[in-house]
Amino acid sequence: MVKGKCIVLSAPSGSGKTTLAKQLLQNKLLQLAFSISATSREPRANEKHGEDYFFISPKHFQKQINQGDFIEYEEVYPGVFYGTLREEVERLWSEGKHVIFDIDVKGGLRIKKQFPDQTITIFIKPPSLATLKQRLTNRETESRETLKMRLDKAENEMKLAPKFQHIVHNNILSEARAEIEELVTQFIKS
Repeated sequence: MVKGKCIVLSAPSGSGKTTLAKQLLQNKLLQLAFSISATSREPRANEKHGEDYFFISPKHFQKQINQGDFIEYEEVYPGVFYGTLREEVERLWSEGKHVIFDIDVKGGLRIKKQFPDQTITIFIKPPSLATLKQRLTNRETESRETLKMRLDKAENEMKLAPKFQHIVHNNILSEARAEIEELVTQFIKS
C-alpha cells in the first residue's frame, strides 16, 4: 500500500488544535482526512462514537494495546487512555488521503518517530497558560480537579514544544490557520 503523509497537530488541551484541524480539513486540495482517536473516557454530551472519538471501554482498550492495534497510545490522565488505531490510519491511506492528527503532545512525537520521513509535526502554542485556563473554564466540561490536572499537564507539554518541527502561536485564529495551511501545503508538495 502506498502510504500518505501524516500531519500532526499537537497542543495542550484548549489550545485550539481541534478547531485548526477542522479548518484545515476544509481545504479539499490537500486531500486530508481526519484520524479519529480512540479513548477510554466517557463521551461528553455533544460527542458521537466514530465521529469525535472511538469510545472504548478501559478493558477493551487494554486488550487492543496488548494486540498491537495502536500506532501510538498514552495514558493521558490516570485511567484514561487515548490512542491511534493502526487500522484507521491504513484505511485512510488506502483511500489516497493524507492523515491529519489532532493529538496529545507525546502521541504526536511517537507518530513522528514511527513515520519520520512522512510526518510533519506542528505544535499549537496558546497565548499563555492564563488564556488556556480561561478557554477550558469557558467550555464548562471540566470539574475543578480535572481543570487543575489539564493545566498541570499543559505546563509540562509546553516544555516539549521545541521537539516539534514547527511552533505556531495561536494568538489570532485566522493567522494560525494561514500559517498551518502554508506549512502543510509545502510539506505535501515536497
